[in-house]
Amino acid sequence: MTVARTICLGFLAVIAVGTILLMMPFSTSDGTWNNLIVALFTSTSAVCVTGLSVVDPGTYFSFWGQVFIALLAQIGGLGYMTTTTFLILLIGRKFDMRQKIAIQQALDRPGMSGSSQVIRSIIATTLIFEITGVFLLLPAFVPEYGWSQGLWLAIFHSINAWNNAGFSLFKDNLIGYQSSFLVVFTISMLIIFGGIGYQVILEMYLWLRDRIHKKIQTQVFTLDFKVATSTTLILLAIGTIAFFCIEIRNPETFGSLNLRDQILVAWFQSVTPRTAGFNTIDISKMTTAGLFITIALMFIGASPGGTGGGMKTTTLRVLTSCTKTILRGKEEVLLYDRKIAITLILKAVGVLVGSVATVIFATILISLTDPTLDFIQILFEVVSAFATVGLSTGITASISTAAKLILIVTMYVGRVGVLLLMSAVLGDPLPTRIHYPEENLLVG
Repeated sequence: MTVARTICLGFLAVIAVGTILLMMPFSTSDGTWNNLIVALFTSTSAVCVTGLSVVDPGTYFSFWGQVFIALLAQIGGLGYMTTTTFLILLIGRKFDMRQKIAIQQALDRPGMSGSSQVIRSIIATTLIFEITGVFLLLPAFVPEYGWSQGLWLAIFHSINAWNNAGFSLFKDNLIGYQSSFLVVFTISMLIIFGGIGYQVILEMYLWLRDRIHKKIQTQVFTLDFKVATSTTLILLAIGTIAFFCIEIRNPETFGSLNLRDQILVAWFQSVTPRTAGFNTIDISKMTTAGLFITIALMFIGASPGGTGGGMKTTTLRVLTSCTKTILRGKEEVLLYDRKIAITLILKAVGVLVGSVATVIFATILISLTDPTLDFIQILFEVVSAFATVGLSTGITASISTAAKLILIVTMYVGRVGVLLLMSAVLGDPLPTRIHYPEENLLVG
C-alpha cells in the first residue's frame, strides 16, 4: 500500500470510529441512539477540522459527545500520521523506513531525519498554544457559567480555534462575544498561529531567542516563512478593510455597532474565513459582496503545515508570481530573489485546477439535489466544506440527505488534499523517461 493510500484510509478509519462513538446513546443529550447521517456528518466535519454542523453541538450532544468532537478535531488538526507517530513514540516503538517516508510526505519535509523530534515539537507546540488559550478564555467564560462549565467551554473553544475547526457550544457561535476584545483576540491568535504552520512558528521562536540572547548571527528566514507570513498579513489587512467598507452600511451586521466593535468584527471576519469557522456576526445577513469576499478568503485558506485547509497561501503566491513573470516578459518565476522550481509551479497549477473542479462539481450536484436553494448559498457552503472552514449561511441543517453526503465527501477531499487523494487512487507517479519535442500553442 502506498503512503498516500495509508494517509487517506487513516482519515477514513478515524471518521468511522468517530461516527460509531457519536452514534452511541451516551453521546447525545437525550440518551438515545444518534442518527447515522448526523453522526457521520459531525465526525467528518470534526476530523476534517471543518466545523459545519447539522445540529447544535452545545444542546444536541452530551458532555461525552462534545469530548469526542474535541478529540476528533484534535486528531484531524494534527493529522493522521502525526497522531499515529506520536502514539508509536508513547509506546516506545521505533520507526521503520515506511513510517519515516510517510511522516516526510505528511509533513511535507525535505528529509527523513529527525522525524521523532519534529513530532514531539509539534505536539508540544500544540499543547502550549491550547493551554495558553484556555487560561486566556477562562476570565470570559467562568464569571458567566461557573468554574466547571466555564473551564470546559474554554478547553473546547481553544482546541477548536487552534485546530481551525470552528465548532462552538453556543447557539449563536461567538456572536454574543463580538464586543469582547479578550475572546476575539484569543480566538484570532489561535486561528492564525494554528493555520500558519509549525515550521513558521519554530522560525519565529528561533528568531526571538536569538534577539533575546543578542546573538550576532541571527536566524535566517526560509522562503516558506517569508511567503506564509507576508501573504497572511496581506490577506488579513485586505480582508479587514474590505469587510469594514462593505458591511459598515449593513444594519444587520456592522451598521448598528460602534466604531470599536465594527473594527473588531471586521478583523475577526477577516481571520475566520482562513478555515476557522467561528463567526461574530450572522453570516446569512451579510451583503452579497461580503459573502463573495468570504468565499475568496475561504478558498485561499491557511498555510501548508498548519491545521487549516484551502488552496493555501503559498499556492496563491506561486500563481500570482507566475502571472507577474508573464506580464513582465521574463522566463523565471522569482519569490524573494529565489527561483521557483518548475515542479512546484506545476504542483500549484494542479492544486488550483483540482480545487476549482471539486468546488464546481459539488456545487452542480447540490444544485440538482436541492434546486430551491440560492446559488450563492450553495457555493458558499461548498467552498466552506472544501476549504474546511465551517462558516455557513444557515442552510446546513435543512439541506437534503443527498446534499449532506456530497458535503461529507467534499470535506474529506478538502482535508486530505486533491493531489494526495489522486495519488492514492492512481498510485505514485512514475519518473518520465521519454521526452517529446516542443511546439507552440496559442494561450490567452
